[in-house]
Amino acid sequence: MNTRNIEKVLHPGSFNWVGNAFYTTSFIGRGITRRRMDPFFALGYNADIEFEAEEIPRGVGPHPHKGFETVTVAYKGKIAHRDSYRNHGVIGEGDVQWMTAGAGILHEEYHEEEWSKEGGTFQMVQMWVNLPAKDRETKPHYQDLLFDDMTKVQLENNGGFINVIAGEYQGQKGKATTYSPINMFNAYLNKGGKAVFEFPNHYNTAILIIEGGVVVNGTENLNKDTFAMFENEKGDTFSLEATSDNTIVLIVSGEPLNEPIAHYGPFVMNTQEQLVKAFEEFQAGKFGTL
Repeated sequence: MNTRNIEKVLHPGSFNWVGNAFYTTSFIGRGITRRRMDPFFALGYNADIEFEAEEIPRGVGPHPHKGFETVTVAYKGKIAHRDSYRNHGVIGEGDVQWMTAGAGILHEEYHEEEWSKEGGTFQMVQMWVNLPAKDRETKPHYQDLLFDDMTKVQLENNGGFINVIAGEYQGQKGKATTYSPINMFNAYLNKGGKAVFEFPNHYNTAILIIEGGVVVNGTENLNKDTFAMFENEKGDTFSLEATSDNTIVLIVSGEPLNEPIAHYGPFVMNTQEQLVKAFEEFQAGKFGTL
């Protein structure tokens, strides 16, 4: 096994409001091209922010998506959602909402009503995961992945555990189903806790430090709110060792689709013609109503 080293480290740049509920910075598409992290098309990170108590929940009103998946991971606070297929739900700390927009959907996202009335610290990640061309028109659907029900792999020496959202860690599989090979984990580490990860070396792979800090491969210190992308082709294994208690690290690794991309706003397709058709379908009301 050869060590897989870090290729690029990014720190948060400018933050922008999405609606009035999500204050996010982007890593993919800013310092790292979308194709370099294929199939992870975007990663919006809402670092810790304090919200005062409010009677009317903050949120993002009805908006369309087509051709990809949104994966929302809640770390602090609660997020409510509903869509044009009459799905609705709430995710809280450690939960994941995996929405396959596929052929087209309208949805909205808000701070959960009771949480909004109390206020507090809010922190979350939303990734856009590209779909293979053959699956872009799949019927929209959700996977609500709750923290308590997820696969957890205990680490040695009381080091913590790996929460397997998708893919496989040490032979134990996550509950999410994916359209291409994807691994997505949250590592919950105690100080000194160590975890080793091995992925095919052509998979695009990165980590985001949600809380605390880690030493990567015994040499490079990374702290909270830092994003690091690993090199490809040279190595397949890397290690993380926590430098503080209550460390949380998001790990993503996926096989690149290597397909043409046509993107505009909320739509991710393969050709400009498909983009035009997506807008026509949306304007014609084919995504339903909300």
